[in-house]
Amino acid sequence: MSAIEPYLPHTRIAYLSMEIALRSEMHTYSGGLGVLAGDAVRSAADLSLPMVFVTLASRQGYLGQEIDAKGWQIDHADAWEPEDWATPLPDVMAATIEGRDVWVRPWLYEWTSSRGHKVPVILLDTHSDRNDLPDRGITHRLYGGDETYRLKQEIILGIGGEQALRSLGFAIDIYHLNEGHAALLPLALLKREAQTATTGDHDVEAVRRRCVFTTHTPVEVGHDRFDYENVTRILGDFIDADPLKALAGEDRLNMTRLALNLSDYVNGVSARHAETTRSMFPGYRIHAVTNGVHPGQWTHPAFARLFCRISPDWDVQPETLAGAVHLSDDDVWSAHLDAKDELIALVRERTGRHFGHDLPIIGFARRMTGYKRAGMLFSQWDRLTDIFRRHPFQIVMSGKAHPHDEGGRELIHDIVRRAHHAEIPVAFIPGYDLDIAKRIVAGSDIWLNTPQPPLEASGTSGMKAAFNGVLNVSTLDGWWPEGCDEGVTGWGIGPEGDYAEHAQVLYEKLERSILPLYAEDRPGWIRMMRQAIAGIGPVFNTQRMMETYAREAYRLR
Repeated sequence: MSAIEPYLPHTRIAYLSMEIALRSEMHTYSGGLGVLAGDAVRSAADLSLPMVFVTLASRQGYLGQEIDAKGWQIDHADAWEPEDWATPLPDVMAATIEGRDVWVRPWLYEWTSSRGHKVPVILLDTHSDRNDLPDRGITHRLYGGDETYRLKQEIILGIGGEQALRSLGFAIDIYHLNEGHAALLPLALLKREAQTATTGDHDVEAVRRRCVFTTHTPVEVGHDRFDYENVTRILGDFIDADPLKALAGEDRLNMTRLALNLSDYVNGVSARHAETTRSMFPGYRIHAVTNGVHPGQWTHPAFARLFCRISPDWDVQPETLAGAVHLSDDDVWSAHLDAKDELIALVRERTGRHFGHDLPIIGFARRMTGYKRAGMLFSQWDRLTDIFRRHPFQIVMSGKAHPHDEGGRELIHDIVRRAHHAEIPVAFIPGYDLDIAKRIVAGSDIWLNTPQPPLEASGTSGMKAAFNGVLNVSTLDGWWPEGCDEGVTGWGIGPEGDYAEHAQVLYEKLERSILPLYAEDRPGWIRMMRQAIAGIGPVFNTQRMMETYAREAYRLR
C-alpha cells in the first residue's frame, strides 16, 4: 500500500494555498497567509475533516534574513530539503507551459493531531529530472522572480494541483482556493466539464458549485494580474481568450475576479474585510468568516497546563476557555512569567540586549511593509522618551521585508538603528519564523498592531497573544473591532483618522491607561489578562473557523 492510499476513500475537500506554515524547518511560508493555512491544517486534523491540503514545495523558501553592521536587511535563499520531512510520491504531469510538459513530484507531509487523526498535505515540486532545466526551478522560491515566474507558479498550484490530485487518486467534491493564487484551478475544472456538458452556462455553474474562494487582501496591489499576451504565450490554447476575459477582466487576467466568478461561496476574513471586499468588487455576495488561530499551536506550555484545569479538551474545544475568568492571579502571573523568561532569553541570545523581568515588554512582529506602519510607535521620539522616563518599558520587534519592498527595508533599518542608540530598550530579532513568533506572542505583555484601515484583512497575531493573556492595543481594523472590548480585553486605536491622529491616540493610551495600569495595579492588569483569554480564546480560533467552513462552504453535515 502506498503512503497516500489510506486517505483516498474518504477525502472530499481540497484546500489549495500558495504557502502553508507546517513547521519552522520547512520554509513553505512567508507570513500570515501561510500561518493561517497551517493552523487550518491543524484544526482540520483535530476535527477529523475529510480534507487534503495542497501547496508548493518552495525548496529555497521565501527569504533568509540577516541584519548587517549598518542595520540593513540582507536577504538570501532559505533552502530546505523536502526529503527530510516528507515522503515522495510518483511524478505526475502537471501542465503544459510554453509548449513543454511540466511534471511535478508530489511530496506527502502528514500532520497528526494530538488525538491521533492525520491530514495529508501535498507539496508540489517541479525539481524533477523529467523537466527541462528552466522548469525545474518553477516551485523553488516562494514569491520570487518576475511576473512570468509568478504566473508559472500559479499554473502549477491551480492547474497542476488539480491534475496532481486526480492522478494520485483523490475524488474531490469541493476545492477551497485560499487567496487568488489558485484561481486557475476552476479553469481546469471548466475545461473538463466542457467536454461533457452541452452548454457553456451549465459548465460554469457546475464548476462554481465545486469552488470556495477566500480572499485575504484589501490592498489593491495585492490582487495578482497578468497580461493576456503573456498568459497565451505560456498556457497556449488551454482556454479560449474570449471566455477567459469574460470571467477575469477585459484588460488583464485578474486572479481575484476569476475566482469570484467561478466560486459559489466567497468570503472575506473578518466582518470589516468582507465589507471592504464588497465595495471593491460590487455585485458579488461576500460572506464573512473571521480568521482564527490554532489553540495548541500558539499557547505557551505554562498556560496550556493551566487551561487543562478548566478542561482537559480545551485545545480542541476552546469555547471552554470562557472559564479562564476564574483562574487565580498567582497562577496566571506565574504562567506569564514562564513565557516572559523565554522571550527575554531569546532577546539576549539573538541580539545581546538584556531585558528585565519587572518592566512591560511591548511586542510587534509581522511582515514589514508600509501599510503595517511599524514605525508609528517611534514617530514622536521625544514624546515616547518622556513617557518611558515616567513609565519604563521595553520593545521587541521582528519581521521580514520583501526584497523589492524598499519602504519595508527602511523600516527595519530605522528600528535597528534605534535599538543600537536609544535610551529606550529596543531589540530587533532577525530571522523571523514560527519559533520566534511563538516566543514573542507568548512572552510580551502588550501586543501592538498599527495597520492603516481598512488595509488589514484580518490579522491573527493578536489572537495568538490573547491565548497567552497578552493584552492588545491595536488599530480598530481587521478582526479587532470584533474582539476589542475597550479596557476589558484590550484597547483600540481609531477606527477613523490619519497616521498622526492614530499615533496621538496610541501615545495617550500608553501614557494614561496602559503603562500606569501595569505599574500601579497588578491585580487589575491580571484581571484584564483573564478577560482577554476568556473573551477572545473561545471565538477567535481555527476550530470555530473550520467548523464554519465545513458547515457553510463545504456543506458537510
